[in-house]
Amino acid sequence: MVKSIGKRIIFIAVFISGNGSNLKSLIKNFKNNSKIKISLVLSNNPNAYGLVYAKKNKIKNKIINYKRKKKAESIILNLLKKNKINIICLAGFMKILSKHFIKKFKKPILNIHPSLLPKYKGLNTHSRVILNKEKFSGCTVHLVTPTLDSGKIIGQKKVKIKKNENASKLSKRILKQEHILYSKTIRKFVSNLEKKI
Repeated sequence: MVKSIGKRIIFIAVFISGNGSNLKSLIKNFKNNSKIKISLVLSNNPNAYGLVYAKKNKIKNKIINYKRKKKAESIILNLLKKNKINIICLAGFMKILSKHFIKKFKKPILNIHPSLLPKYKGLNTHSRVILNKEKFSGCTVHLVTPTLDSGKIIGQKKVKIKKNENASKLSKRILKQEHILYSKTIRKFVSNLEKKI
């Protein structure tokens, strides 16, 4: 039973599409947190391994069929309302949320992106970073807006690129930093939210 200390509990929904390593990290970091509770995991992919972590930790989880996006988003909005979700955290969710969905939800949506935004929005960030011979890359937590990877930056971690490093190795190193940055940024974000409640 999670009890809130003084303030109410912030309920989080995590959206995933794949392995769920960021979800696993968030579950671990917030397991005994009295103010933050991951209470819902949603996936567009029935084979997403992240669903295993949700089930193991007895977190309510749902697979959403995205063949009809409008219908899918309507179902998700109902689920979020039903579960009293305060914040959505995207963790490797490979679908773009519509402008309508963002407007309807009316609450913060966070995303973690594997580059130093505003550089390298979109996909294949590590390959592009190496191709352009950048000296640094990293990861960014930002607020989600209708424009892809363009919302306000609320957390960032810089990673130095090693000599002769390939995209796969860089990806693994940055993913480790994502695990640290995401929970740290969410904790800080929730703390700031509480001051406004």
